[in-house]
Amino acid sequence: MIIQSLLDTDLYKFTMMQVVLHHFPGAQAEFRFKCRTPGVDLARGLDEIREEVRGLCALHFSQTELDYLRSLRFLRDDFVDFLGLFHLNGQFIDIRPSPVPGEIEIMIRGPWLHTILFEVPVLAIVNEVHFRGTDRAEAHREGHRRLRRKCRVLRDQADTDCRIADYGTRRRFSGAWHDELIGELPALLGPQLAGTSNVWHAMKYGLTPIGSMAHEFLQGCQALGPRLRDSQKFALETWASEYRGDLGIALSDTYGMDAFLRDFDLYFCKLFDGARHDSGDPFEWGERMLAHYDSMRVDPLGKTLVFSDGLTMQRIVELYARFRHRCRLAFGIGTNLTNDLGPEPINIVIKMTRCNGQPVAKLSDSPEKTMCDDPGYLAYLREVFTVRGESSA
Repeated sequence: MIIQSLLDTDLYKFTMMQVVLHHFPGAQAEFRFKCRTPGVDLARGLDEIREEVRGLCALHFSQTELDYLRSLRFLRDDFVDFLGLFHLNGQFIDIRPSPVPGEIEIMIRGPWLHTILFEVPVLAIVNEVHFRGTDRAEAHREGHRRLRRKCRVLRDQADTDCRIADYGTRRRFSGAWHDELIGELPALLGPQLAGTSNVWHAMKYGLTPIGSMAHEFLQGCQALGPRLRDSQKFALETWASEYRGDLGIALSDTYGMDAFLRDFDLYFCKLFDGARHDSGDPFEWGERMLAHYDSMRVDPLGKTLVFSDGLTMQRIVELYARFRHRCRLAFGIGTNLTNDLGPEPINIVIKMTRCNGQPVAKLSDSPEKTMCDDPGYLAYLREVFTVRGESSA
């Protein structure tokens, strides 16, 4: 099977899941799949995808895996005990052909606590099934050639404090390639490898697991907070109360940068260790974050800017050159690391669209990333957070 462990996912799925268990255990959620790459025939692999998801739903956490999770200081014993009883339930996911030829529909609907772990492995499954028709041996050879070139760029053009992490589980060419790549990276990058978002690989290779929150968490809080306008602040407060100083990187683009900076006041600037960029121009975002810290009388040298949107090694080097010595830096690289082997990668996502029956959405600084099934709610959300311009649903 493609997915052989429930740890084969991003760390932030577990960190968000713990918050859901402790704060929103009764919340209901709905997620939808979307392929943003036009003209891709995913329907031909539909039966394989379904079979792989059935295998995913048969998995349980082993005692070794539970012991590893328990060793992470920010995961609590009661949450790990819950995971000891957990498995993904196939009744909560529906995979079917779309009325549009070649496309597929994936709907995940059920308790948030019991559906949150579907997203990353299902995307990895769809990706791997799609690429099964390629010459894997040749793709792997080309992947290693490209990987060595990219790592040379980082080693030759940046100092050892320019560190990257693997963020590419959901975008990977295959599980086998991902495993080969992670096994090779420590020798290629040395101290420039910060870790990986993939918990299975972190455990297997002794790497640091990296991650905090995703848009899903802030979107869910649109339905769970006291009022919509305060939902971003409610999400950040809830996160901080759960982790008490751990996992202190705030995601900045759920409502766009302007709305984030309005909410990210002196209290949050001091409370959180930094912020993560995931849409829009990264250089402009970095300058605005540093200016915001200055305006709040907070020393940026003590804060971390995390860049994670569509990065390449060359772009990382450029960002490092711009912002080094001005703040702490971290970089998460996805598709260009785990799916750069020759065949064209596909852009697929699974996003939360409803929570407790209410529409939810994100208004990022890249409008094409917006995904919502209710245009009226999207317009209202934009009005509430004073977001200008047009978003595409």
